[in-house]
Amino acid sequence: MTAPTAAAPPAVAEVHRHRLANGLRLVVIPDPGSPAVGLAVAYGVGYRSESRSGFAHLFEHLMFQGSANLAAQEHARHIQANGGLFNGTTHRDHTCYFQAMPAEALELGLFLEADRMRAPRITPEAIATQASVVAEEIRRTVTNRPYGGFPTFQLPQVLFDSFANAHDGYGDHASLGAATVEECVDFFDRHYAPANAVLAVCGGVDPAEVVKLAERHFWAIPPRTAVPPPELAEPPLAGPRTVRRTDPLAPLPAVAVGRRMPPPDSPDYLATVVAAAVLGDGESSRLRRSLVRERRLATQVMAMAGLSGPFDSRDPDAFLVNAVCPPGVSAPHTAEAVDEVLAALAAEGPDEDELLRSVRRLQTAWFADTDPVGIRARRLAGYELLHGDGELVLDAPRRFATVTTEDVRRVTADLTGRHPAVLQLLPERKADR
Repeated sequence: MTAPTAAAPPAVAEVHRHRLANGLRLVVIPDPGSPAVGLAVAYGVGYRSESRSGFAHLFEHLMFQGSANLAAQEHARHIQANGGLFNGTTHRDHTCYFQAMPAEALELGLFLEADRMRAPRITPEAIATQASVVAEEIRRTVTNRPYGGFPTFQLPQVLFDSFANAHDGYGDHASLGAATVEECVDFFDRHYAPANAVLAVCGGVDPAEVVKLAERHFWAIPPRTAVPPPELAEPPLAGPRTVRRTDPLAPLPAVAVGRRMPPPDSPDYLATVVAAAVLGDGESSRLRRSLVRERRLATQVMAMAGLSGPFDSRDPDAFLVNAVCPPGVSAPHTAEAVDEVLAALAAEGPDEDELLRSVRRLQTAWFADTDPVGIRARRLAGYELLHGDGELVLDAPRRFATVTTEDVRRVTADLTGRHPAVLQLLPERKADR
């Protein structure tokens, strides 16, 4: 079968690459005429690299608490004073710091990132303060929120066995508050080496000028041996797994069904991303049509290729479907219906129009997500670091359009043949409290 005839994405800009003597990799995508620049540094350390739950995320916070030549919060003040935006984010396999600012402020951004790559300020006071900040973030997004952490942080505990793959990456306040300066310095030395990082620049820049400025600000950072990525491989599940948990704040039951998905370097990975869109993206998707509108077994449902989204992690990762059940419907009943929808797609595949709609939605969402120059730089840095494929940030829409109906049918059949991990989240009854 042929791939759908989707709208042709614009030509992909060339990715310019350069490696500094200390091992830092530089990738640049110019956008001539743009008044803005995005700058990001991605480090090859995420919460699958840590031995203490939540440590990588805590360290992300510490990287904003001052550096060799800057006091705490001064990095932020410089960016904001120049009309820019900034943030940091910790993922399963990488941590990224990114900002967007006027193009003329590029050198300032490079200086700021080089300064904290050289030497962040790590003090007992900063650790205690940021451990409290993280604790509040956990309360706000997980413990005090209905369905908090579901299913991204909870399903891996069912699907995987090793600490690296299964733990939630947030940790707890007591553990994080016990972190020491020595522990943090060791973490920095092992994981924040220039050779374990990618510097990405997008926007209204001249690649040759970016190379010159990057050399000026980063060359003096001493090289250190890059810590290799952790060993993450696990055998496939020997059989189905089901775990039931209660949530005191959840008004209705919820269920997540996860299966191992192909690795990112597999030819089936891209088709699995498209299959997730066919199943769960948009009101006309198969899961929403069957479970929400026709059978009324879910109030909401979604499918995801990747626990944090496509291309965001190394192998192993998960293909998951999660749903919230309406009153009177049990989580097991909805989980069975999810597998029925997957089995139907595995048997017949999508039709051409169905595939075309899904690909177009994927393309539109990708363009919208990567349009802000800071996000584009963040994704460029991450894709280059994780996969050596910075081109993906602009080329993914074209690649989506190469997936055929048979590709989707085949990968869905493979998924349904894998043992599922099922997480049922149940409202906590008053008697349970």
